[in-house]
Amino acid sequence: MDVSSFVLIGSQTEVATWVTVLFACLLVGLITCLALEEKIHAKKSVIAGIFALVCLLLGAVLGVLPFERVVVGSYVAVPPEQPLEIEVIDDADGHHQKVVVGGGEEEEKSEKEPLTLHVGGHRLSMPVYIPGIDWSVIAIILGSSLFVDVTSQSGLFTWIALRVTKLSQGDPFRLLILYGVMTVLFSAVLNNVTAMIIVGSLTAVSLTKLGQLDKLLGFLLVEGLLTNVGGLLTLISSVPNIIVGTTANISFVTFFIKAAPYVVLATAVTIFVGLKLFGIRKLVTEEEKKRARELVASFDENEGVENWGFFWFAAAMLILFILAIATTAVLPYRINHLGMGFIALLFAGIMLIPFKSDVDRFYKTVDWDLLGFFMALFVVIYVMEQAEVLATIGRGIEAILVDKGFENAAGNKLDATMLLAGSALFSSVTDNIPLSAMLASILKSLGAPDSSGVWWSVVFGANLGGNITPIGSASTLVAVTLIHKHRLHLPFGQFVKAALPYALLQIGLAIIYVLFLLPWIPG
Repeated sequence: MDVSSFVLIGSQTEVATWVTVLFACLLVGLITCLALEEKIHAKKSVIAGIFALVCLLLGAVLGVLPFERVVVGSYVAVPPEQPLEIEVIDDADGHHQKVVVGGGEEEEKSEKEPLTLHVGGHRLSMPVYIPGIDWSVIAIILGSSLFVDVTSQSGLFTWIALRVTKLSQGDPFRLLILYGVMTVLFSAVLNNVTAMIIVGSLTAVSLTKLGQLDKLLGFLLVEGLLTNVGGLLTLISSVPNIIVGTTANISFVTFFIKAAPYVVLATAVTIFVGLKLFGIRKLVTEEEKKRARELVASFDENEGVENWGFFWFAAAMLILFILAIATTAVLPYRINHLGMGFIALLFAGIMLIPFKSDVDRFYKTVDWDLLGFFMALFVVIYVMEQAEVLATIGRGIEAILVDKGFENAAGNKLDATMLLAGSALFSSVTDNIPLSAMLASILKSLGAPDSSGVWWSVVFGANLGGNITPIGSASTLVAVTLIHKHRLHLPFGQFVKAALPYALLQIGLAIIYVLFLLPWIPG
């Protein structure tokens, strides 16, 4: 055995009940403040940042946080069947300690967690909040955002959108179908907010030129709702997907195969209901069709392309980016171990090379508030884990879930239904990211297998719940902002009234899909 071998001994002390209750109140306070974000006039990063600082301070004062040094560069070795005494050398203070591993003795030394034998590596002194952050998620968001922002400078997305508009021949019925499908596809490869801004802005231009501006409200509402449907299509389409997918070890390809049938069905149903509820019909007379074709002919998709060389370069890189993300898990030469975050940052770096002298303008467009919010949120969740809050919630969920229902892909039907409906309702009034992070941690601690349908209940619920209210997701908030920009009246209550039929249909279809169809889909 390597002389540098050592054993990490769990040293977490028992947490008093009143301490757990205190931190639970802080978690409720965070969720409440996020729900009232607009009323208190504070950014997400500020809200989560303040709660993260308070949690860290209280965690240190109350002795909740573990301040042991972090082990890096090691690998876990299976303890031998026979007891083996090894000498552990603390590489910071030189302290020697003999520890018996193997033979089941480590189980007796720690009731909560068996000792883990680490071979090689070394320990680093690191602030406790650094390992608490999921840096892979941060890298994916930062890299993908930069890549999309730079690629959009080529005019590629505008060109695609206008080409789709021409395919409609000016028929609003066909136009809503095409824009709806485009919204879903854009939301799958871009972030939902960017997709909504691009599609929503082009929709306003198209309907204005077609003389159909009275239909803008219906178009924007349907498109806003479809961004969250499209956000279900791939592992990187939305942050809840990334959080839950990585926790459950769901690969990019598996996620796509299992989510795609639902996305196709929900897209078709949403567009059909939108056409009916907003009275968007096909052009009937020949005169209407001729006038619409003449108007569409005036569109010039090439107008936004300033450099065709960069345009085709961006198109090729977009295709390669999607392929690389999709095949990250099987990339050769151990590149797969670097993860999707590295791939996203790599492509972002390549796209920034042509703008190497003024890349700061792209850095300014990065949603730093979002990244700061994620980092602060991960810190809060980490402290909650140490304070036994998530474990307590987990025990509550464990008592509610009938028999855990983790034995097959669907799981217990009542468990999956409650998780999906509950997470959707929760996501409708506050940010779905804390919900996803919390439920993912709880399900992992409960031992939910990667194949269980309960993971998908969280994914579907967290995404689709954003369609119930305008504050349920950033993309629906962007849709409402665009509606108000064009002086259309849609207050909070009317949005809920208009969106609720779509949301209930989508959530109902998701429950049926997770319970009865998902187990039959290979992946």
